[in-house]
Amino acid sequence: MISEWQNHKTQLRGYVSQRIDDDSAVDDILQEVYIKASGNLHQLKSRGSLKSWLYRIAHNTIMDFYRERQQFESLPDDLMAEELDTGKEAREELAQCLGPLIDELPEKYAKPLRLAELEGISQQRIAEQLGLSLSGAKSRIQRGRVKFRQQMMACCDFEVGQGGITGYTPKDAKHRKKCKSP
Repeated sequence: MISEWQNHKTQLRGYVSQRIDDDSAVDDILQEVYIKASGNLHQLKSRGSLKSWLYRIAHNTIMDFYRERQQFESLPDDLMAEELDTGKEAREELAQCLGPLIDELPEKYAKPLRLAELEGISQQRIAEQLGLSLSGAKSRIQRGRVKFRQQMMACCDFEVGQGGITGYTPKDAKHRKKCKSP
């Protein structure tokens, strides 16, 4: 590999230096290309394609160099706090809707779902409390979640941000009244 690398190093240097304006970065990129090529030589299909393979590695390394160098404008420190506060209000309002939506489910799904999600009871204890097998309790909770999700999507349009649900709008008067949304 070393002798073949020496054959292509000068051409690769020219290729990289045409695309990078920092001479010290050119040497760093060449070194990275050599390390990547040496470490992945087993992936090379035939020695005849070594030159194009080295150029592909060089190209990708140059792209990585520019991605790392991109300048981003820093955001205000309080921006995340504002978004979290907004999301908290929406989640608290939405929590008021959860009880009535769960109540609309068939009882065999509503009760285990309420115990698991609102009261935080373990699935094993739910199974014991309801006289079900553990797999039966898990199944009812899972089916309850699916039915509950369908109800939520039918009643409201949701805004989702990095912290989860940041806002919602009830779709009809029935849910608008229950959720006390604007």
